[in-house]
Amino acid sequence: MDPHSAQSLYKSPRTDVSQNQGKFRTHFNFPGRNHPDHDDHGYGPLATVVESFMDPDTLIRMHQHRNEEIISWVPDGVMRHDDGEGNKLVTDAENMLVMNAGSGFWHEERTLADDPPLRMLQIFVRPPSLELPSKIQHEPIPAPVANEWRHLFGPEGSDAPLFVRNEVDFYDIRLGEGETVDLPSASGRDTYFYVFEGEVTAGDTSFSKAESGLLVDGELPVSAATDSILVAFLIDPDAPVTRQGTIGR
Repeated sequence: MDPHSAQSLYKSPRTDVSQNQGKFRTHFNFPGRNHPDHDDHGYGPLATVVESFMDPDTLIRMHQHRNEEIISWVPDGVMRHDDGEGNKLVTDAENMLVMNAGSGFWHEERTLADDPPLRMLQIFVRPPSLELPSKIQHEPIPAPVANEWRHLFGPEGSDAPLFVRNEVDFYDIRLGEGETVDLPSASGRDTYFYVFEGEVTAGDTSFSKAESGLLVDGELPVSAATDSILVAFLIDPDAPVTRQGTIGR
């Protein structure tokens, strides 16, 4: 049987759900809204993918998260993190941050005056149960290899350098103009992808910067029309979830 025959691909344009706080701006992408027959703004354990912008010399003051897993992916620039545990961490292209904010985690974020403008993704994953122990992970990540998917987080016990407490795997790729790869796929998982930079074609559908796709029940190649950066999530849509996170409800 052709593995492409039963699949469904749903495209979403750039989100119109945004917040503008001057030097800090956010665009909220809700993967469940890609699917026309889905009644949840999230998609299983993946609650939202937030495109965040911070100007130089910006402070997001100390605040608490509860009952959500927050992942900061910074492909360029720096995001500086301080928290209630005394950690002072720098997240950048070589290091990734996961806050497993179960029973509660306090933190603040900043850029310095001589830091470059920052554009990053902050990913919110729903845990399977409430009030899990809180912890933080800050780990070096492998250097990217052109035109190859890089596995950056997954469920506990996966081969990724960081973990979240639910059935979501996260990948990124730098895909050169004219190159083609298959989207990540696995049995029992659906694939949500987001174009961070560039323009790609999946099947016969084009996706530009800040557009996203949801692939249900199948495999599909993706080709770059220009040099592109993509992220992709393998999601178990039937995984148990809670919906009481501070942001990722």
